[in-house]
Amino acid sequence: MALKQVLEVLDILDNPSVEGKTVQALFESYTYASCSVERVHGEKGYTDFVKILIKGTEGKADGGNAPTLGVIGRLGGIGARPTRIGFVSDGDGAAAAVATALKLAEMSERGDRLEGDVYVTTHICPDAPTLPHDPVEFMDSPVDILTMNKYEVLEEMEAIISIDTTKGNRVFNHRGICLSQTVKDGYILKFSDDLVRIKEVTTGELAQTFAVSIQDITPYGNGLYHINSILQPSVATSAPVVGLAITTKTAVPGSGTGASHEVDIAQAVRFSIEVAKDFGRSKISFYDADEFDRIQALYGSMKHIQTLGKQN
Repeated sequence: MALKQVLEVLDILDNPSVEGKTVQALFESYTYASCSVERVHGEKGYTDFVKILIKGTEGKADGGNAPTLGVIGRLGGIGARPTRIGFVSDGDGAAAAVATALKLAEMSERGDRLEGDVYVTTHICPDAPTLPHDPVEFMDSPVDILTMNKYEVLEEMEAIISIDTTKGNRVFNHRGICLSQTVKDGYILKFSDDLVRIKEVTTGELAQTFAVSIQDITPYGNGLYHINSILQPSVATSAPVVGLAITTKTAVPGSGTGASHEVDIAQAVRFSIEVAKDFGRSKISFYDADEFDRIQALYGSMKHIQTLGKQN
């Protein structure tokens, strides 16, 4: 039950005057939610980074011990004005993240509070630049990926769902949401059985997944191909990260307008909320900790994958 929140958020974000404070105002009346905004300038303009905390009953923000989930809405911008008029496809990650926070805030107000804290981060930029890319153009961003990771990947996050529009390719032939393997400390691990189960429950379909390459989990700036920025949070944390891609059957430009599907965004929101419920109760895991210890003992650290490499 998240379509209402998605529609409300999309209506707010589809505005050339929208800014971080507009999103912040959404959360002012909620008891257990707080939102902060920081404007950051880059070479190509500025964007507003948004950090939303929904406190759990046993959350660490208030001295508890329940695990903390992070939900990151990844994007270049929610608009490409003046080149394109309106909300762009690339903005789906921001819409999904903010709608997730809004639904959790409303649930908490009604008495359905989670045990663990949930941090939701994204950024709001209605006039981001575009970038040439094959097979369709990408959205660029006013700030670089290191800046995004600085403001969106928080130390408090013990596991991360990274939501990103992933339509500008010919890899997917499914419209909806797709789940990646878990990435941690430079290792691409197996799919989490718990997350696959939750995805099947929330979509009512067999789990749609996507493969991750080594290139995808290396930092931007090394000259290697990346499908997009969906797994860039993994280079800035030791927490396990999964990508939740919002996908289409055809290649759709990130700068395309009229290309956002409300029901697909709502699928991403429902999945994130159900993961948050169980993760805060320590009922699910993003990876097998014992197996991760074993793979490191056998093959050593892969943290060098999180760096720009030897030549850089």
